[in-house]
Formats: sequence, structure tokens, C-alpha cells
Amino acid sequence: MRLATVLTPMSDENLQLAAQCGVTDVVHRCPGPAIEDLRRVKDHIESFGLRWTVIEGFLPMERNIFGTDEDGSELAELKNLIRHMGELDIPVMCYNFMAGTDWVRTRLDAPERGGARVTEFDLAAAQQAVNLGYGTDEIGSESIDAATLWANLERLLVEIVPVAEENGVYLAMHPDDPPLPEFAGKARIMNCVESFERLVTLAPSDHNAICFCQGTFAEMGVDIPATIRRLGKHIKYVHFRDVRGTAEHFAETFHDTGPTDMLAAMQAYRDVGFDGSIRPDHVPQLVGEDDGEPGYTMLGRLFAYGYMRGLMQATDNE
Repeated sequence: MRLATVLTPMSDENLQLAAQCGVTDVVHRCPGPAIEDLRRVKDHIESFGLRWTVIEGFLPMERNIFGTDEDGSELAELKNLIRHMGELDIPVMCYNFMAGTDWVRTRLDAPERGGARVTEFDLAAAQQAVNLGYGTDEIGSESIDAATLWANLERLLVEIVPVAEENGVYLAMHPDDPPLPEFAGKARIMNCVESFERLVTLAPSDHNAICFCQGTFAEMGVDIPATIRRLGKHIKYVHFRDVRGTAEHFAETFHDTGPTDMLAAMQAYRDVGFDGSIRPDHVPQLVGEDDGEPGYTMLGRLFAYGYMRGLMQATDNE
């Protein structure tokens, strides 16, 4: 397992802090379609002794989710991105299949330990939900049903999995967050363990894989260590986080205050042979971070790095 992180902003100071805390891998949004854009970011990361291992966010995929990429231009851009990733040795693309939104929350300042603030979702307040995703546009207003989403997903995987295989890139599907059957008038399909088992059969390949976002799977009400073992070899990337509550109403937690046995989860990753990037996600916002992006501020990550390294070393020593 390799300790990874998102950095917002990806400043020299934050890159140095991550390296000092034992982080080895960096996760970053797609900076643009040209290979020169990717190479510039890669060189910046590597100048701090770190490696860019995952592209997550800003992906050209929305029209393929809705099945509206009539001229194939978005699909061509996505395939080129995968080829560029292979050339630059960036091994994982994390994506989701949420139509019209990304992850959503209805509150950004729910209280946690010591007055820390965390994000929260309450379905009853969903009319005021804050869309924290990126890259959506006017096509997000369309409705779509589950059968159409499954058909669009299979069509996309048939096209891009062979490209991923040829270029040594793993496609890691992130769960719907929150994992509801429907949100904002649109169906959601990546909302249960069975959906992920179906996903990997649509285009059987090691490169058609899973991002195991612990918090989102916890929102599904499943046993986290048992589910890690159930999905096993298909897990190529991990979001290590926890929540308190259900898909209809939950709040983020510190890594050591939520209901999940985090040591047992780390042991499960070891048991299934997971050796990829594992990063903290949606960390609490601590004192002095009033201007940061909710869930993605730096001080909470520093706590998470130490906690995760401790768990990783404990499982190594067993």
C-alpha cells in the first residue's frame, strides 16, 4: 500500500508537507487534454520526490454518461487521455457515473470533535444541496433512468477498457455519493455492492476496476472489512474515510471517531493483496482554515497521514 493524497492547492508548501509526512503518491485532477499539460504537473510533483499515480476529476465523460456524445469527440478525448497517462506512467483513472452532479452535501459546517467542521448530507434538505462537483453543464438538467445508465456504461467500457489495457491504466469506478437509487430526478446505479459486482462483468478485465471509497460504502450500511474482502482483487484505489449515519442522512468523521473498525479495514486491504494508492478523503476542517475548500483542507490531512501510517505499519508488523 502507498500513502497518497489530494492537495488543494497543490502548492510547493503542501507538496513539501506531504513528503515530510511520508506521503509517496499524489492524486490530481486532469489539468487539460494535451500531454504537455500532464507532463508539467507530473514534473512539478516529482520535483518533491513524489509520484503522480491517480487522475481524478475534470474528466471528459459527462456526455457519455448521458449518451449524448453523438460525434464521438468526448470519447476520443477520453481515449487520448488514457494513452497520455500510459506514456507518462500515471496508472489509475478514478471516475464516477453520477449523472449531472458529483458528490453533494447539504451542510458544510456540521460539528465534529473539538469544534472541527465536517460536511453533512440530509436528503430532507436536498432541495438546498450544495453541488461540490466539477465539469457539469447544461446537459445535467436532463433526466435519465437506471437502464439507460447501465447501457451507457457498458457501451463506454467496451470502448475504453481495451485502450486502458494497451496502455497499462486501471479504470477505477467511484461509488455514487450519496449512494441513493435516485437524486435530483436522475437515477443512480453505483449505489450498492451488487452494482460493483455487475460493473466488473460488463467488460471483464483487471483494468475495469473499483475505487473503494470507504465512506460511501459505509453509507450503504455494509460491513467494510467484509466488503473489502468480497470485492478483493478488483480494488485498485482507496479513499480511506468514514461517516456516521446512512445514505439518507450522514456526516463525515475523523478517522478515529467514526463507527468503522479502521484497523480491521486496513488488515482487509493487506489480506486481499491491495498494493495501490490509498488516500484520506473529506477530512474535517480545523481551526484557522476558514477559507479552505470544505473537506479538502490541509490540517485535517496531516492528522490523517499520521493515523493511516500508523495503521499501515501495524498491519505490516502482524
